[in-house]
Amino acid sequence: MEKRLSKSEWEENKTAKETTMVKKVLLNVLDNLTEKHFKCFKDLLQWDDVLKGKTAISTADLEKADRVDTKNLMLQTYTKAEVLEITMEVLKEIKRNDLVEICRSALEGITNEDMTGNKNKDQYQEDPMKNSEEISCKEQCQRETATLLRRLHLQHKHQQKLSPADFLQIGPPVKQDHETSEKDLAHTFLQRLMMLDYRARDIPVRQDTAEVSHSTSVPLFDTVDTEESLFNAFFSTSVDHNQSKQTHIHPMDIQMAVFHCSDSFLKQNMMTKLSQCQYALPLLVPDPVKMYIECPLWTFRQIRKTWKITQTKDNSNNNKSLPICEAETPMVSFFRLGSLSVSKSELINTLINDRHNTFFHRNCPGSTKSRHLMDGVAEIAWYCPAGKPDDAFTDCTAFCNLHGDALTFEKQRDILIEKSSVNVVLLSTPKKGDKSATVFSDLLKSSKPLICLIVDDSCDAVEIKKGTFKMGLKDRSRSDISEELKRIIGEILSGPHTSFQLETMAKVSGIRVDEDDTVCQKGKSAAMKIMNVLQETNVSRIKDKFLPCQGRLWHEWCRINKELHHLKGNIEKEKSEKQQELMTMRQKQCDASCSELMKLFIESLSSLPSTDKEYFLKWTQILIDALSTDDLNSILQSYHDKWSEVLALKKKHDKSDQLNRKQTELEQISTKLQSATFGLEHIFREMGQIYEAHKSLQKQTQRRQTDWSKYPELAAELMISGHPMELMDGDAGHVPLTWISSLLEEVIKRLGDQRVFVLSVLGVQSSGKSTMLNAMFGLQFAVSAGRCTKGAFMQLVKVSEERKKDFRFDYVLVVDTEGLRALELAGNTTPHHDNELATFVVGLGNMTLINIFGENPADMQDILQIVVQAFMRMKKVKLSPSCVFVHQNVTDIAAVEKNLDGKRRLQEKLDQMAQLAAKEEVCDAECFSDVIAFDVQKDVKYFAQLWEGSPPMAPPNPGYSKSVQELKNIVLSKASQSAGITLSQFKSKVQDLWKALMNEHFVFSFKNTLEIKVYRNLEVQYGNWTWALRSNMLTIENQLYNRIENGKLDKVELSYLSQEMSKTYEEIKKEMRKYFDDDRDKEMLVQWRGQFENKIREFHDEQVRGVKRKLNEVIQQKTACKKLDDQKTEFENKLLQKSKELAQQLKDKTQDEEELQKQFDSVWRGWVRELTADIKPIEDINLEEDHVIILYELGFEWALIGESKSSGRYKNISEIGDYFDYVTLTKYQEHCEENQQLQESERDTRGQRTFSQLRDRVSKAGRKVLNYLKGSFQYEDQQLIRSLIDNVEKHSLDTIRSKPVATSGYSPTYLLEVAKNVKEKVTAFESKRKYALKKEFTVDLLLYVFDRAKSWLSESHKKFKMNNDALIYLENKKDQYYNIFRSFCKGSSSAVVLGELICEKLKVSTVEAVCNKTAIDVAGEMRCSFPAFKGNRLNLEKHVLKSLAEKEDFSDFITYIHQPREQVERFIKEEVKKYIFTSHRDKARDILKKNVEDMKQFVSQALFTATERVKTQRGHTDMWLEEFTSLLKDELMFDDICSETFRDINNFDFLKEEIEKGLVPIMKETSSLSLNNMSEFRLTPDQILIDQLCKCCWEKCPFCSAVCTNTIEDHSPDDHSVPFHRSRAVSGGYYRNTVKMVIEFCTTLVASDQSFYPCLDSEETILYKRYRTAGPRFANWRITPDESKLTYWKWFVCRFEKQLEDHYKLKFQDYGEIPRQWRDHTKEEAIKSLDEMYKSE
Repeated sequence: MEKRLSKSEWEENKTAKETTMVKKVLLNVLDNLTEKHFKCFKDLLQWDDVLKGKTAISTADLEKADRVDTKNLMLQTYTKAEVLEITMEVLKEIKRNDLVEICRSALEGITNEDMTGNKNKDQYQEDPMKNSEEISCKEQCQRETATLLRRLHLQHKHQQKLSPADFLQIGPPVKQDHETSEKDLAHTFLQRLMMLDYRARDIPVRQDTAEVSHSTSVPLFDTVDTEESLFNAFFSTSVDHNQSKQTHIHPMDIQMAVFHCSDSFLKQNMMTKLSQCQYALPLLVPDPVKMYIECPLWTFRQIRKTWKITQTKDNSNNNKSLPICEAETPMVSFFRLGSLSVSKSELINTLINDRHNTFFHRNCPGSTKSRHLMDGVAEIAWYCPAGKPDDAFTDCTAFCNLHGDALTFEKQRDILIEKSSVNVVLLSTPKKGDKSATVFSDLLKSSKPLICLIVDDSCDAVEIKKGTFKMGLKDRSRSDISEELKRIIGEILSGPHTSFQLETMAKVSGIRVDEDDTVCQKGKSAAMKIMNVLQETNVSRIKDKFLPCQGRLWHEWCRINKELHHLKGNIEKEKSEKQQELMTMRQKQCDASCSELMKLFIESLSSLPSTDKEYFLKWTQILIDALSTDDLNSILQSYHDKWSEVLALKKKHDKSDQLNRKQTELEQISTKLQSATFGLEHIFREMGQIYEAHKSLQKQTQRRQTDWSKYPELAAELMISGHPMELMDGDAGHVPLTWISSLLEEVIKRLGDQRVFVLSVLGVQSSGKSTMLNAMFGLQFAVSAGRCTKGAFMQLVKVSEERKKDFRFDYVLVVDTEGLRALELAGNTTPHHDNELATFVVGLGNMTLINIFGENPADMQDILQIVVQAFMRMKKVKLSPSCVFVHQNVTDIAAVEKNLDGKRRLQEKLDQMAQLAAKEEVCDAECFSDVIAFDVQKDVKYFAQLWEGSPPMAPPNPGYSKSVQELKNIVLSKASQSAGITLSQFKSKVQDLWKALMNEHFVFSFKNTLEIKVYRNLEVQYGNWTWALRSNMLTIENQLYNRIENGKLDKVELSYLSQEMSKTYEEIKKEMRKYFDDDRDKEMLVQWRGQFENKIREFHDEQVRGVKRKLNEVIQQKTACKKLDDQKTEFENKLLQKSKELAQQLKDKTQDEEELQKQFDSVWRGWVRELTADIKPIEDINLEEDHVIILYELGFEWALIGESKSSGRYKNISEIGDYFDYVTLTKYQEHCEENQQLQESERDTRGQRTFSQLRDRVSKAGRKVLNYLKGSFQYEDQQLIRSLIDNVEKHSLDTIRSKPVATSGYSPTYLLEVAKNVKEKVTAFESKRKYALKKEFTVDLLLYVFDRAKSWLSESHKKFKMNNDALIYLENKKDQYYNIFRSFCKGSSSAVVLGELICEKLKVSTVEAVCNKTAIDVAGEMRCSFPAFKGNRLNLEKHVLKSLAEKEDFSDFITYIHQPREQVERFIKEEVKKYIFTSHRDKARDILKKNVEDMKQFVSQALFTATERVKTQRGHTDMWLEEFTSLLKDELMFDDICSETFRDINNFDFLKEEIEKGLVPIMKETSSLSLNNMSEFRLTPDQILIDQLCKCCWEKCPFCSAVCTNTIEDHSPDDHSVPFHRSRAVSGGYYRNTVKMVIEFCTTLVASDQSFYPCLDSEETILYKRYRTAGPRFANWRITPDESKLTYWKWFVCRFEKQLEDHYKLKFQDYGEIPRQWRDHTKEEAIKSLDEMYKSE
């Protein structure tokens, strides 16, 4: 006989074997790791994500541990199974999946020993007879469970549980009507359950193997031959063919297997969904492995039941809504004793809902005889009455059902008997001595009411004794039994009875309660600390007391902020005051922040491990909801009653005070309800407000307070883990932008800037939007107890790895919103709020689901109007979301004709709404498809009603679940065609949309910062591309210029230039294609692609044409100077010959240097006279004299001209602040002379004397003139005169510069031509005005133009004289020929003299070539690396403004304000000068030295090549000179040399050596050349940069004269824009008929209700907010409202207040007074604000 082991022996044996196995596996794993991986292994043993709540090994111990030590430490700290589980998690992190499998096999070995068999720890024999049967049952159960889990592919999930994260993702589509394989059953069940499909239990199974029997395959019996065998076959009890087959899995086994393999949070979600599906829930669950009984109390915590208690006396009803754990209800428990033919579960269903299988029974689809996990499970369900007469029971009643034979499951039976109000037992008539008789006898002795249902008895219901009933079931219909049972139970419950409360299950002994787990208790303990703080406070006072930042202070802040965008009156003063009020509110929030509740909440959120934290949040929500339940129910009942009274009075058309009184009472109840509504979302909202308040003030956190800067990190972690976050505060109707931005930034830090597809939903209140989203994605959008969604919430849903290949984004970001047209309890809802919400949500979404409820067209109209208007706004701001209409609660979705008709009516209504919205939004749209891409056949989805019957007992309609899945497929199909947007783009969108919505006119106010940022980056790229083309063209121009000067080129062809540029141009085009095709923002860039490709092509063509034009001028100049050039050649030949002859004469007479110089000087003068005898010298010009003569010839008096020149006032005519002195009247010319004195007096005292003082001094006619002047000459006139001056200056300078002064010389007719044009322009200007310009104006303007042209004319004429005056030319050659003369005198050979002559020529041309190349290189270096020049036009503007602020020179500011280009050019010149001579002096000199070295190498190579060729071909001096000059032609200018004097040279190596020797000092001298010399040559770095950087837009804002900062000169059709708008006072703006400055910014004015005169003669004004309608000057400007502080120009106005007043002869007074707050800004703040505004752009 086999020896039986004792319990201790068995355990010792088992433990030893398992420990040995785990040691071997762990050591094997560690030995297979590299040193790097082993180090990572030890580090990861400290991670919470790996340990999942388990204790970590000491860091100090791990640091010094080798592999064996690590193994021992792990075995000392954890159980064997835990060691393997932790090791697997670590190996997954370090990507060693090969080793994971080794651990998994070992873990399964341990688990299977526990689950299967003969090594079970209960297999010991203290009493063999007693335990053998029990052990056999356990073994059988464990084997069956292991097999079941394996069939469902859940064998690993019994240890590593399924979690909500496994299902909160976009996975493969749920199979609705298709068969599912066994391995997918569990996931399909859960997915369908999450979608509220109660048919999740009834999933068709596909036969994967021959071992599983299938309902669709009928086995074929063996062939029968005889009649007898046929007869026997029919009554055979078995079919051999099928005996070895497994049956398909019982539906409840699937449910329970998933339940056992889920973590507590997924179990909770599961139970909540089962409850919503009106299914019974597991109350007592035997563990299939460890065999203990568990009450999963935690899983019930989210379930809430609502019912109406019917009061039979007055037929009134009482609404109740409670968390089911707290509800005290009667409980009716059902048991069966023995095996019966009657289904107990089916019987209970008839009591609760006879049309729905609340309890699964043997006759349900998919049921099988064999089930493994349901026996011993006690399920519970609640009947909730609707308050109707036909309710089965008048109050909420629990029904409990113990599955299996109650005789077997004593523990469960005893617990239920104890807890029940009524016990119902089903049994056959028991025989004496049966176990069933014993149990039944015990039931009879119990004090609890008992109903005995005898299946083999047909007796009627009878009360045996009080509270004890019996009834036979035999030969009774199901309905009779049901009705009788209802009557009996109702009768019992109408009297005294015990109540059942779920929470009391925690006190039942002998069972395990899931809430007793340590991790759950930790979370509850932390939550209870919060509840203890709240306990003594009335619910309606909690938010005021503990969450003060989100209440009155936040609502007040929101109100002021909205007012800030709708300013009236003295706008800038009001704006400053409002901003100060906002800061005060923030200060108050800071002072009130961090209540005891918030400190505890943040402390727990920060310190708890992830699982504990999840429990903490769940418990906090559960306990908060429980806290407010009673109060909310009471208030809601009061609200319902009062609302009914108001409606009754309205129906009677009662106009009395009673109605007003009732409405006031209703408002008070509404306010109370809002105060009592308190949930977890309010605590998160408080976090956001504390953060915003501290952030706006940048307050440092005190030690006793929590660190507010960490709040976004905490919220981001929760959002990533699947928690919804509030996007818009529903109570305040406001988006906390600072909080949301920081939250999203933290999400980006953790996830990276992932792409998301934003799905938003819109619909009327209570239309099931949240329910639909929750069902579609398995979400749980947070709403307060008893309330609909308020505001907007966002939640991330991850795209699973297996679906990522189908999409171009990583997450779906779902945005759920409050209902439109909601009955707002606060009474503050307006249509504007709905429009605001709709516009915001539609703008955010890549797709918006429009949820329509019901079929009434009138109900649809309101929401359709709002939605269509929102989409129209998106169209106008170039956003292109898509939409799907979801038509819910449709009675017959299968009727095709009805659907078609519904779609037709919807299309008509949408088209009608589109036409209405088009009028309001000023947009062309005849139908809805003009607004948005919409196909009524594909983009409308009909939904069945949610409930299958009448709530509260109705289950969800299966058709609803199917519709949800179909809608999800539609959404994902459309989403697959979209790339979504990045999280950072989403963040920008939130900011842009909300800022625009704050203003009255969304479309005018919307500023797409994301689009602007992308465009600004494109501008930078455009600058790089154009610079590459320009720098290449400069190099080509240099080469061709040298060829022309060297006489090697006399014609330049466009085709040649294009060919030379082609390589660079093709590279640029390739770069452009790559940028537009591959950039992450390519979807946005595509709108500018064609425009920029055209601009680059135009720029290329312009560069080619420009260089051709310049080179043609050089050729023309060369041609014009041909005669002189020929003379120069003749001069040089003669001078060379004369020098040589003179040297021969004096060769042996003297070697004294002084005597040689004297001899040479004496003959030189004679040579020059001889050579220039017939040539007239070119005279200098006298421009000052010409200016006066030309003005006199045009009819201006000498005195007027003299007075203007002597005063010098003409020099500042473009920058003066007030042109009033230049104006006289045309209409009243006859009064001008009479009132000349009056005008002078008025000008002198303008702004200082009042009009009343002046009236005392003037005649009636004078007053008429004065009034006309004051009424007619306005700020607009000042601007027009300034524009006239700018235009005249530009046109005149262009005209002058087009003249060939440098080639043909100066002529006074050039100035005369310009002067006549100027006079004509002034006359034409006057003809369109009500006033005339005095002669002084024309004289000053002409002198100003002449003065501006003076330097160019002088320089050009000087150049002409230098190139064409023979005397100057010869004098410049004196030193060169003296050196030749001296060399000949000293007896130098011809080679030495020629070498010296060549070096002299090379010296000049080398310096010029090096300087030109250095100019290009320095410009290129600065363009690429200098901060001010390496970006776009906006970046340059920012640096110009910084420079102005740093210098604080008012005159520079005025130049910038009125002549911005001139100031920018000056800035570029100054910065180049600083770069070269100060900040980067060494860098610039290195560039120069490199170019010198390159030139030296180039000349040396040319010398070598020329010499070698001549030697090879035995050539002569002429050939050598020809070869040498030819090689130099592209890089250096080199004049011809007469070779006659040097024909005796035959040693060209010696000549080369002499030249190289002479080059050394030349190159050395050039290397040490001052960089100032660059300014003397053709190319300068500052001018190159000016040409590059100033070729941009220079249009000025029509209000404040700020310059458009677009990098492209003609950027049509894009609007002009500038982020640095100014106070209008900066450019001299003042109020009509006053001397008061306009201090407002145009960005503030366009958000106000103020108006302006669009032109001089207009009497009607236009609202600033509609400025684009004021004419072409305004229509092309984008001026968006800006609530920012615009510190820079406020500082400027305050810093130069007096200078501005003097300059413009105006005053900062009255409503033009500078607000006090402006004076607080410092220069440092002003400069910093430029950086902030640049970043925002």
